[in-house]
Amino acid sequence: MKKLILLSVLIVFAMGLKAQEIFFPTKEGTVLIYKSFDKKNKETGSVRYTIENINRNGNDMDITYLIESIDQKDELTFKEEITIHMIDDVLYCDMSNFVNKAAFQQDGEIPSDIQITGNNLEIPSHPKPGDILPDALIEMAMKMGYVSMKMTANVTNRKVEALEDITVLAGSFNTYRFSSEVSSTILGLKTFSKTIDWYAKGIGVIRTENYDKKGAIQSRMELVEIR
Repeated sequence: MKKLILLSVLIVFAMGLKAQEIFFPTKEGTVLIYKSFDKKNKETGSVRYTIENINRNGNDMDITYLIESIDQKDELTFKEEITIHMIDDVLYCDMSNFVNKAAFQQDGEIPSDIQITGNNLEIPSHPKPGDILPDALIEMAMKMGYVSMKMTANVTNRKVEALEDITVLAGSFNTYRFSSEVSSTILGLKTFSKTIDWYAKGIGVIRTENYDKKGAIQSRMELVEIR
């Protein structure tokens, strides 16, 4: 009997380790709070992620978040739910989740005719420095008043650059540093940026920095609190 109990404990413990190997929390109710800053280090707002539901199916998992955007006056400006899928040790994030839909509100609501298409951003659970990751694409079309707006963004040259220890307001973390390039077209205007993301196992994004084509930092977002 003791051996059976010990075996059960070991299985549960191993399942816990398995859950912590991915780059996102796996406990319902976990809250992650991020703050955003511009190139002059001025705070521009914050975002709160709350894990509402974890749905497991064997080794696969769906993680549902409530995302709340908060302005500098600490007022809620937008909220929505997103779901991240884990299949065979790879996390799939719908690229539409990366669109700041709050920026396109009309009378406090997102236009019903907004159309977002593209593929998933893939994040492996066991990356190694030097790994090359698949590209991702998003396309958006909508009307703002009498203006038809189109936007495309190609995320390319995705790489796992290094293992790195970093410190942010929420604490110090062992992270994987990812890099990517984003080529966007908005109303015919083309832009280019480079993004550096630091991910920690069991948490997710710790810090994100965005640079222009000349290598000058334009903005950053970092984790400030975990509840």
